[in-house]
Amino acid sequence: MTQPAPARGATAVLTHLAALLPDIETLYKDLHAHPELSMRETRTAGLAAERLRQAGYEVTTGVGGTGVVGLLRNGEGPTVMLRADMDALPIAEDTGLDYASTATGTDAEGRAVPVSHMCGHDMHVAWLAGAATLLARTREAWQGTLMIVFQPGEETAQGARAMLEDGLLQRFPAPDIVLGQHVMVGPAGTVAGSAGPITSAADSLQIRLFGRGAHGSMPQASIDPVVMAASIVLRLQTVVSREVAATDAAVLTVGVLQAGTKENVIPDEAIIKLNVRTFDAGVRQHVLAAIERIVNAEAEASGAPRKPEITPLDRYPLNINDETASNRIAEAFRKHFSADRVRHTGPAPASEDFGCFGTAWQVPSVFWFVGGTDPAVHAEARAAGKLNDLPVNHSPKFAPVLHPTLETGVEAMVVGALAWLGAA
Repeated sequence: MTQPAPARGATAVLTHLAALLPDIETLYKDLHAHPELSMRETRTAGLAAERLRQAGYEVTTGVGGTGVVGLLRNGEGPTVMLRADMDALPIAEDTGLDYASTATGTDAEGRAVPVSHMCGHDMHVAWLAGAATLLARTREAWQGTLMIVFQPGEETAQGARAMLEDGLLQRFPAPDIVLGQHVMVGPAGTVAGSAGPITSAADSLQIRLFGRGAHGSMPQASIDPVVMAASIVLRLQTVVSREVAATDAAVLTVGVLQAGTKENVIPDEAIIKLNVRTFDAGVRQHVLAAIERIVNAEAEASGAPRKPEITPLDRYPLNINDETASNRIAEAFRKHFSADRVRHTGPAPASEDFGCFGTAWQVPSVFWFVGGTDPAVHAEARAAGKLNDLPVNHSPKFAPVLHPTLETGVEAMVVGALAWLGAA
């Protein structure tokens, strides 16, 4: 029997979105109220897997821990991978929503922490579940293979690597294209992206400084690691301002400075934890080398009894959108959305492990952003020059407006997939 020709455009698929939307909203609110920390997304993964099974996908669970992969084969054609991340953050939510999280969990150090979806991964799961369901219900509209990936542990840079190490490349078909998206601050109803670097590389480090403790009244008997740490923090601020060219970009943030237990005791050690964001491999190498140089030099200048320990904590790759594939996505978006809803954006200093998949398979990938801010609120903030006052991802107050954010994200995933599976 001859396969039916794919429908031209996303209309055949998205005509069912309005009827499915209440279910997608219910799923989103459930996920938001029941967040799970990185690599522990058991409940979330179960909900995602069940949605895929109900839609007719071949479902594999436990990939890389809690990862879920769904395959839907629909005749000859390209294989398109659509990805969403599932994990939440150790942050106490302060949105005031009636479905706000009050969950708690235990972090990797065994500490009790609040847990919430303050990065929007609950939105990502709802989007992908919705898009996967719609595409499964309208197989006459496209041809090829869909690979749906719900990924754990993005916030800790573990998840993509864990899935790859668990045989993702060997156990599943190689995609022709890998697609993903992220909710961000921006007018809800808009999508934004660009070819080339789209999210930064990120390196997190822990620096352990060694001194010699003493009584606070006898500093001459000490080698003070607090002073050593303070000098390092101040000197690190010059790396970007004095060692990175104005035409390049880098961010260096010290997020943790820990030392001592009592005000009249000079401690033996101090801990610094920092994060670096870069968009160029050469700049990254230079900044990391500068950090090591400064840390070691300050310790030596202080007469430290031991060389500092510099330990990598996590690393995210630079995500680069394939130019040809990005142009194809942009064209599909412009055909589906009105022109004012499709925007060009430069690289974001946020980081993602999404790019690991395309790199591992050696296939093109495209990542874009979907606005989640109430359009009126965003416009007012822009007019007042106060865009930086809007709650951003990882803020306790970050809460994407439900509509049209839910619809737009589902539409974007469907339209993106159909740019390969059926002419958009």
